[in-house]
This record gives sequence, structure tokens and C-alpha cells, in this order.
Amino acid sequence: MSDKIMQNRLDRGFEKYREEFEEAALRVLRSGWYVLGPEVAAFEEEFARYTGAKYCVGLASGLDALWLAFRVLGIGKGDEVIVQGNTYIASVMGITINGATPVFVEPDEFYNMDADGIEEKITDRTKAVLAVHLYGQASDMEKIAGICRKYNLRLVEDCAQSHGAAVHGKMTGTFGDIGCFSFYPSKNLGAFGDAGAIVTDNAELAKSMKMYRNYGSEKRYYNKVVGANSRLDELQAAMLRVRLAHMDELTEERRETAERYTRLIQNEKLILPKVRQGVTHVWHQYVVRTEQRDELAAFLDANGIGTIIHYPVPPHLAEAYAYLGYRKGAFKRTEQYADTVLSLPMYSGITPEEQGKVIEFLNAF
Repeated sequence: MSDKIMQNRLDRGFEKYREEFEEAALRVLRSGWYVLGPEVAAFEEEFARYTGAKYCVGLASGLDALWLAFRVLGIGKGDEVIVQGNTYIASVMGITINGATPVFVEPDEFYNMDADGIEEKITDRTKAVLAVHLYGQASDMEKIAGICRKYNLRLVEDCAQSHGAAVHGKMTGTFGDIGCFSFYPSKNLGAFGDAGAIVTDNAELAKSMKMYRNYGSEKRYYNKVVGANSRLDELQAAMLRVRLAHMDELTEERRETAERYTRLIQNEKLILPKVRQGVTHVWHQYVVRTEQRDELAAFLDANGIGTIIHYPVPPHLAEAYAYLGYRKGAFKRTEQYADTVLSLPMYSGITPEEQGKVIEFLNAF
């Protein structure tokens, strides 16, 4: 690796528990069982316990978790799903792959869905709300869940970035019908390839999800529905079990990194992230905002510090969703965030020296 400080690096996270990861990999390789075996079953049980949900179903990716969630809930053509405008496009794809229409609401000051903007978007076609816990901070779930109960709407949570984040002690993913997780390698609970899961308290939904992930069959070669091939594999499940066992310390490390950034970054050009009272933030990303975002990114890059924009193009302005007919200016706060956010280096194993350099140059900008 070069001596540049990257925005994210995965080798340090591996080195931290290298022996455990290698032992788990060899255990699977020697077992002769590579798909839907004991490792997946054990991970599903352990992750359900970790989140406080009754059931977990391992899947091939976070996107699969999202689109299959809406599929098993029966949401499709002619239906509308309310989602925040400033999310990653996969959240919206989960809706549109099923033929349903995304209805965007603006984010709040914490980068999550502004719960006060939901009710005015509800029509007789609204079937669900998709709450995204962006950057690792839990959304205002008590309010959002209350609105869903009031209007008899389904509630799906996109927890791709919020493993372990909670609202008054209750974990993200357990407020609605289905919680969708990604275990992409860069996530707080990351695999060594693509992987995902859903959690739910509903036995029927869990059963349906197990059927859909495996070509729509409950019994081999007898297919009830047109399903998908979306199975969490044994190798990834074994790796995830290692990391899950260390989740509390990994989260604490991120909290300490974020706390240091917040305490020591002092530059009036920058808006630092805020945390809502009563919720936890697991700091998947540490995101600052500035009107001089591109200049800041270039300045940091010139001084050996990598950053990433999460995300430069909001879904409503993406070429993929041109058919929805939105123009620039449709969602002002969403677009303002897209033009001003910047994610600082944040990963397991970032050293105090590396952090110190990041802080020094941010303060010098």
C-alpha cells in the first residue's frame, strides 16, 4: 500500500483477526459443503440474536435483500413506496425492480428521512415506506413506524450502513416488516465478497424469503414461484461469523474515531455531522459538508488524503431514472447535500497518526 491515507481500506480489518478468518475459511473448504449449509444456518441464528429479530435469512447481496423484501410483501406495478431522496440508488432499485414507483421525500439535518415530510406524500397508491439509516445513524423510527401504523403501510428498513445502530436500545431492522442488510466488504459488518440478509419477526415472510432466494423452491426441483438465485454462501457466512463476534469492539473503534474528528476538527467552512438524541450512530461514514467540497477534496488529495462523495448524483437525477421525469431543483435539500457532502477516512485500523494528519489538513483548509 502507498503511504496515502485512503478513505477506506480493508486489509487492516483482515489483519486484526487474521488467524480467526483463516481458520474459518479452511474449516469451510475442508467441509465439502459450500452452499446453504451449517455456516449459513449458524450465522442466521447469531445475526438474528444480535439484532433482536426472530428470523434472519442470508442472501447474496444487499440489493437482493431490498428487491426481494418488496417482492415477498407483494408490492409491485401501480404501487408507490416513499423513500428519502438522498439515498444510494440501490434503495430505489429495490422498489423499481418490482415495477413500483418511488416517491421521494427530503432528508433531515441528520441525513435520514425527514419524518415530517412523509404524510403529505401518501396517496391511495402508497403501500410502503422504505427508511434508510444513512451513514450509520438510526432514523427517527418511532415516528416513521407510527405513521406506517396510522396509514396501514408496510415498513421496510435499509440497514446496509447501520449494523448495530439502535433507537432507544432497539436495533435498526426490527421496527418494520423487514430489515435489509448488506455485508459488502466495506460495510461495518463486511464479508469478503458480496453478501446480504434480511431480518424479520414474521415467520411467513422468512419462509417466503427462503423460498425466493433458492429459485422459488421449498423442496428441490419443485418450484412454487419464479424466484432468484440469491444464497449467502458458506464461506462468506463463516467470515461474517468471525466479524460478528467482534462487532462491539469494531463499533467502539469507529465511535472513538468519530469522536476525535468531532472534537478536533475546527474549521468554520465545515459542517460536521450531528447525532439525533436517543439514537446511536455506528459511523459507517464520517461525512462533512462544505460549499467548497471539490476544492477541499482536491486539497486533501494533494496532501495524501483520500475522500469519497456519498453520493454525487441523487437517484431522482440519475440517468437510470430519467423516466420519472424529475428536473434539477425538484428536491432542493437532497441536491444541496449531493453538492456539498464529503466522506473522510474511516475504517477499522485507522491509526491515531493517520487521523491526526486528516485533522491537521482539514483545519488548514
